Amino acid sequence: MHKHLFSCLLLMASTSSTPTDPCSLVSEDTAAKTVSKRYEGLVTIRTKAISGKGAWYWTHFEPILISHTDTNLPKAVKLRCSFCNTLFSASNPSRTASEHLKRGTCPNFNSVLRQNSVVISSPLPISSLPSPTSHNHQHNRKRNSLNSLDSLAVVDRSTQFCNELGCTNSELIQPQNNHNLKLSCGKDDLGALAMFENSIKKLKSPKPSSSPAGSSLSKNQINSALESLADWFYETCGSVSFSSLEHPKFRSFLHQVGLPPCSIHDLSSSRLENRFLETKAEVEARIRDAMFFQIACNGWKMKNCCNGEENLVKFSINLPNGTSLYQKIVLTGGSVSSKHAEEIIWEAVMISLCGSNVLQRCVGIVADKYNTKALRNLEIQHQWMVNLPCQVQGLHSLINDFCKELQVFRTVTESCFKLANFVNNQSQIRISFQKYRLQELDYSGLLRVPSSKCECTKNFLPVYLMFEDILSCARVLHMVFSDDSYKSRTVEDFLAAEVSEMIQGQGFWNSLEAVYSLMKIIKQIADEIEADRLLIGQCLTLWEDLKAKVKSWSVQFNIIDGNLEKILDKRFKKNYHPAWSAGFILDPLYLMRDINGKYVPPFKCLTHEQEKDVDKVITRLVSKEEAHVVLMELMKWRTEGLDPLYAQAVQLKQKDPITGKMKNVNPQGSRLVWETCLSEYKTLGKVAVRLIFLQASSCGFKCNWNSMKWQRNSRVGLERAQKMMFIAAHSKLERRDLSNYDEEKDGEMFRISGSEDDMFNGDFVDTPSV
Repeated sequence: MHKHLFSCLLLMASTSSTPTDPCSLVSEDTAAKTVSKRYEGLVTIRTKAISGKGAWYWTHFEPILISHTDTNLPKAVKLRCSFCNTLFSASNPSRTASEHLKRGTCPNFNSVLRQNSVVISSPLPISSLPSPTSHNHQHNRKRNSLNSLDSLAVVDRSTQFCNELGCTNSELIQPQNNHNLKLSCGKDDLGALAMFENSIKKLKSPKPSSSPAGSSLSKNQINSALESLADWFYETCGSVSFSSLEHPKFRSFLHQVGLPPCSIHDLSSSRLENRFLETKAEVEARIRDAMFFQIACNGWKMKNCCNGEENLVKFSINLPNGTSLYQKIVLTGGSVSSKHAEEIIWEAVMISLCGSNVLQRCVGIVADKYNTKALRNLEIQHQWMVNLPCQVQGLHSLINDFCKELQVFRTVTESCFKLANFVNNQSQIRISFQKYRLQELDYSGLLRVPSSKCECTKNFLPVYLMFEDILSCARVLHMVFSDDSYKSRTVEDFLAAEVSEMIQGQGFWNSLEAVYSLMKIIKQIADEIEADRLLIGQCLTLWEDLKAKVKSWSVQFNIIDGNLEKILDKRFKKNYHPAWSAGFILDPLYLMRDINGKYVPPFKCLTHEQEKDVDKVITRLVSKEEAHVVLMELMKWRTEGLDPLYAQAVQLKQKDPITGKMKNVNPQGSRLVWETCLSEYKTLGKVAVRLIFLQASSCGFKCNWNSMKWQRNSRVGLERAQKMMFIAAHSKLERRDLSNYDEEKDGEMFRISGSEDDMFNGDFVDTPSV
């Protein structure tokens, strides 16, 4: 019995992208109205698309309303393919079109033919089929080419030969003599035969080419190439400017490959609008299909805010299945008041509802400014919400705390600041340093230094990079300060003598290594959070692991400072949210096996205050009438826990082949368990599924946002930039590409290319110092 249920659970985890809650908060009538509204919206989109104002695939998809047989109430919306009458889920029409039409899954999409705009069922010459080359390169989103398929001929599907083979006649071509054409490679040979016969026809009656520069490209191939060029341009997100498309060399390239000049007006108006509307419709459909979501926003806590510069706040949406969707960017003028931030965030919440009036669908907000009153105010006003601080920013702030309050950090920072400025600003020392660095490390750059001592206590990253540079150049610095020309200088220059004594002493290097090591430990944890997207239930274990590593660090480097633990506890309390404890208790990932073999919640890992927080949070997230019920269910969950088989399935791990770390095999298992086999917890289950998927970091993908600042004084330009970023962000999230800026990627590429070139060049060519 358990094995059967376990198989069902794993099957649901691999096939279901949208949860179905047996204890749904909405009534059957409300669900029916939602389905009807979804159906009406799809019909409206399709009507606009057919008139030329929407995505190409709506010409071939028809929304169908499915009703219950007993109540006759609508229960689902499906899409029917006009070619093969197959029904599909309406949750993601764009993806359905890509999988069913573009990739050739539809048996009739590629076999339809046109002859004088009349639908016929008699066989045509094989050469009348479109060539595979033009078909493969044709962009299916282009309306002009796809609208021409409205009345194409379909090959008869009722032959006895096909019935015997169990296939459709769209997979075969039946010649005039009624004998089935069978080639050595089956239906895959038909495309090759079509290309061959088309070549014969062209040789018999050659036609003058209408393509630019005598190119052999067809009109469809040109349109497809321009569509791909436009997609690439949009997805670069401002890295390539519009003016670059008019560069003479680029226009010459287009001419050489047989393409017409790229129209900037077309790229910035109609083509951009169509691409944006298509992407937006797909995003909104996925949000509507989800029962609930979380708003994530970052950019509030930026270093340029204090200078009054324009700031970019990015909003995205986290869904229960672990995916994220981009929403928008908001330009803020420097520092933002709590009230203004609250208004901006709430506007993002309302937009995310996509016309729904069920505010409870937004179950929380995560932002990178932990001390703003906006999050607390919104949580007080809407008791079902859980608003969290970003833990990446919390760890970064912890490093800043150490830089300001630990004596060893202040001493090392001041010494390194003095050393780096001395090396970079003294011409004789600078030349000597660059010479030895080029000799030892194949790089002649200077040491990275914060712009001021004030920055050392406000932003740890410049300090971290300075420490990293000095440690990597330890041997180089010893060579510089051991040079005979420098020794003579120390007699007259007090600062030179002080720096030389510091470099020669082992105490400086030990302290620097210790400080850099602690900063690196915390920074690596923050980077892992950003990459793995920390969940709310993981926060307590994260900070406990951090405390253990800090304690081990203090023992390793023999640093005894009573403020160390106080600083750590103070920062933990600033970041702590009571929902951390509730998420930790309700997530089956952290169930512990007791002496009786049961898997029960880890209450013994909580403090007395954290246990109270669990009760407070859970009762706050339900109505007053359900408060006593949910506490009774919590007590039952505490004593009975989860069936061992399900608990083991949720906690099953395997090694990631890329990172080498152990990762969960079923990352959605915690949510699926509550939605399937724990149905007896009707009230507690509703709280659990809304809590355990919440993310505790607001970090998303990295992108080049400079185009937003370029267009901040133009309403039209700002709208265009917003649309381009929407397209680019959606594309990166679809590819799950959360990588850093393109400039950093280019730098890494040049470093790799340079090292490869050096290997082949043999002799190193010295370059003059700058």
